Amino acid sequence: MSTEELEQQAQQIVDTARQAFRSGRTKSIVFRKRQLRAVYRFLEEEEATLKQALMDDLHKPANETQLMEIQPIKTDIATYVENLEKWTKPQPVKKSLAMIQNAAEIVYEPYGVALIIGAWNYPLQLALWPLIGAIAAGNCAVLKPSEVSSHTAQVLAEKLPEYLDKACFHVVTGAADITTALLKQRFDYIFYTGSTEVGKIVMKAAAEYLTPVTLELGGKGPCVVDSNCDFPTVARRILFGKFLNAGQTCIAPDYILCERETQDRLVEAMRDVVPQFFGENAKESGDYGRIVNKRHFDRVLKLIDPSKVAIGGETDAETLYIAPTVMTNVTGDDPVMQEEVFGPVLPIVPISGKEEAIEFINSREKPLATYVFSSDKQFGQDFISQTSSGQYCFNDTMMQAALPTLPFGGVGNSGIGSYHGKFTFDTFSHKRAVMRCSLSGEWLNAKLRYPPLTDEKTSWLQFLLFKKLKQEGGGWMSMLCMLLVGITLAIFIASLGVV
Repeated sequence: MSTEELEQQAQQIVDTARQAFRSGRTKSIVFRKRQLRAVYRFLEEEEATLKQALMDDLHKPANETQLMEIQPIKTDIATYVENLEKWTKPQPVKKSLAMIQNAAEIVYEPYGVALIIGAWNYPLQLALWPLIGAIAAGNCAVLKPSEVSSHTAQVLAEKLPEYLDKACFHVVTGAADITTALLKQRFDYIFYTGSTEVGKIVMKAAAEYLTPVTLELGGKGPCVVDSNCDFPTVARRILFGKFLNAGQTCIAPDYILCERETQDRLVEAMRDVVPQFFGENAKESGDYGRIVNKRHFDRVLKLIDPSKVAIGGETDAETLYIAPTVMTNVTGDDPVMQEEVFGPVLPIVPISGKEEAIEFINSREKPLATYVFSSDKQFGQDFISQTSSGQYCFNDTMMQAALPTLPFGGVGNSGIGSYHGKFTFDTFSHKRAVMRCSLSGEWLNAKLRYPPLTDEKTSWLQFLLFKKLKQEGGGWMSMLCMLLVGITLAIFIASLGVV
């Protein structure tokens, strides 16, 4: 299909979705709940098909798919259905004395037609998680799953439309050319998950129409290990986060910073953990995944320095297998430290202490997640106060993403915006400021608000509209006087009529 034909196809899809949105049916809470329940039913009825697709794409174990790809979506759907009435209700706001006779509130409105571009590493979760938020907020949506996880993309394209309103929600498959064609269209919101490089392309395309974006990106997430800790526990928690999905997780610990003596003790503990998790041969384990394709296999392979491998290092190009691998005595100049690993290779960079670790982190782009392990709470607190990242977890990995009441997102190079739980609903909702004013009390406007502005009018308007900085350690008497005057004035103005 030619570029022109792809763009025409994309335009037709967007036009259909926009016409459906303008019909107003997605604003109905009943409609939204019906669509959310339909996605839930899709996950239940197509569970076996989805699990097989993820096995074919990533050799992802069925139980891992259940816990990491399916259940989080079902949980958020249940939360949305339970809370939509409350979340969509206009939220009253505080008012100044001058506004006391007016009604003021925040109304949550859908943006319109959203474009959602998924990623290949969690191809079901990263497609449906933003989609259900868009549905809950009342939007129409065009979903573009990653073509790299082709089997999952095919299931989404063939099966999901059978459950959803076909005019409001579309699934489009294809390679970079169809994504490019979609990005040339005018959307009302774009949600992208993937690399920082492509995120910049998405943001440039969005700028054409000043379309708001959420960019869920990645980066090299540091994991700092203090000498004061329980090494067997730390080893288990780090390797759980690192080798889940064969290291192809955006919030996996990308590298470790620790002192040399700590490195030796940690590696010793890790040597015990790997066979506990995956047996003596991880290649034969039913709990260990594979690299998604040959291109990514070759990329990760180039990052491994055999002379620095302390654990693992075995590979099999035919089955796209890379063993759980730990590298020691890595420097900041090594190839493995020049890009996000996104594979089952964990480099350890020795440092002199906490101060050097903080400087090392701050000298690089802000990561999506930072992990710190220590028995000293102050040690962990220092990294909260002296570094920046999208997320932070103390004495564990990944767990911050399992709590839907915490926002999931990056900062700087690791992303823009956040989602999960209610944060996804907020992301896809325009917060519209609404004020309803009374037509009574116009004599007061004439005396205070309209030109010509006198010094006396200005003085009153300053009192009624604006706040003053409180005096340190006092000022309670003046505040009391202002309160009494304010109450008297408020009662008077309210008597003129409230909307």
